[in-house]
Amino acid sequence: MPPKAPPAAKAFVPPPEINRKIGQALHEHAMIADGDRLLLAVSGGIDSLVLAVVLSLWRQKAPVSFTLSAITIDHGYWRRHPGAADPALAIDEQLRPWGLALRREPAWRPSGEVESCFHCARDRRSQLFSIARDDGSTAVCFGHHRDDLIDTFFLNLLYGGNISTMKPKQVLFDGRLKLLRPLAYLAKDEVMALGQGWGLRAQANYCPYGDGSRRQTAREIVAAIERFQPDARRAVFAALKNVRTEYLL
Repeated sequence: MPPKAPPAAKAFVPPPEINRKIGQALHEHAMIADGDRLLLAVSGGIDSLVLAVVLSLWRQKAPVSFTLSAITIDHGYWRRHPGAADPALAIDEQLRPWGLALRREPAWRPSGEVESCFHCARDRRSQLFSIARDDGSTAVCFGHHRDDLIDTFFLNLLYGGNISTMKPKQVLFDGRLKLLRPLAYLAKDEVMALGQGWGLRAQANYCPYGDGSRRQTAREIVAAIERFQPDARRAVFAALKNVRTEYLL
C-alpha cells in the first residue's frame, strides 16, 4: 500500500477556475481516451509534480479508464555537485502518496556529452518516445503550462524564424502515440498555487544550460513586454487560438 499523503495535502481542493481550465484543456483536445496508457515525464520541477497529482486525481473521477506511470530521465548532472542529493529519491517520495512510483532511466548520453539545451531536450524526448513504444504506452505527458507555450512562441519567432508553439495535444507516428500537455491552459502562478496547496517541493535544477538558454532569453523578453502591457500573456495566448492566416505572408 502506498504511503498516505499528509492530511493537509489531501484536503486541499483546487479553486473552481483552475479545475475548469484543466477540464477545458482535457475536453477541448480530447486528450485521454478509454484504455489509454499514460507515461508521465517527471523532471523534478514543480510543473511535472503538479501534473502527476492532477492526473492521479483525474484518474479517480474521469469518465474513462486509463493507467498512469511516472518516469524520469537521469542525466547525472547532480552527481557533479559534491553533497547534492539524488533528486529521483525526493521525487519518488512525493509521488508515492498519490499512488505513483517513479521509474528512473539513465540518459542515452552521459551528461558530459550533451552539446546544448536543444540537443539535451531532443535526446530526452526521443528516449521517452522509445520507452513509450517499448512499454505500449499510448501517450507521453508533459507539465508544460500556458506560459511555456507563450515563451515557445517567442522563441520560435525570434530564433527559429517561424510562427508556431507547443500544442496541448499532438498525434505522432501515424496515430500510435499522443503527446499531451494537460496544464496548457494554466498560468505559471496557478501551477505554483497548486504545488503549494499540495505541499510539493521542486528539486534543484543542476542542468549547466538552464540559466543561459535561448528559452530563458525569450522568457525575459516576455517579462519585459509585460512591464509595458501587464495583460500581454493573456492577449498572446488568445492570439495563438485566433490566427488569421489570410493576413500572413
